[in-house]
Amino acid sequence: MLKKEWRIRRNKDFRRIYRAGKAVPGKYLVVFKRENGISVTRFGFSISKKFGKAVVRNRRKRILREITRKHMDNIRKGYDIVVVSRLRNEKEIKFADLEKDFLLIMKRAGLLEGSLDGNIPTGNNHSS
Repeated sequence: MLKKEWRIRRNKDFRRIYRAGKAVPGKYLVVFKRENGISVTRFGFSISKKFGKAVVRNRRKRILREITRKHMDNIRKGYDIVVVSRLRNEKEIKFADLEKDFLLIMKRAGLLEGSLDGNIPTGNNHSS
């Protein structure tokens, strides 16, 4: 679970990030980023109702929160980030595939500190 100070919850904050932030697309996700002027990076997660019923959407959010929590130490401070899950034809996307897409997007967005090249999963060694 992400700490309370790391979360974006208010609709006003989401709208501000969508309007004034920069979008970085990936295969399964789109990341919107915006500097927040504080020394903490905060995350929000958005999944459309077109994605499926609440159980499916909440599972995807839990997976994305875990990926974020796992890599929080490598993410640059001082940003508000909204992660939007894209609709794909695949019924169930593997955790490793989402993690890889997330890390590649964060790297392209310039939000990763240091080098994670050796830590980006290939997706071949998980059987979930």
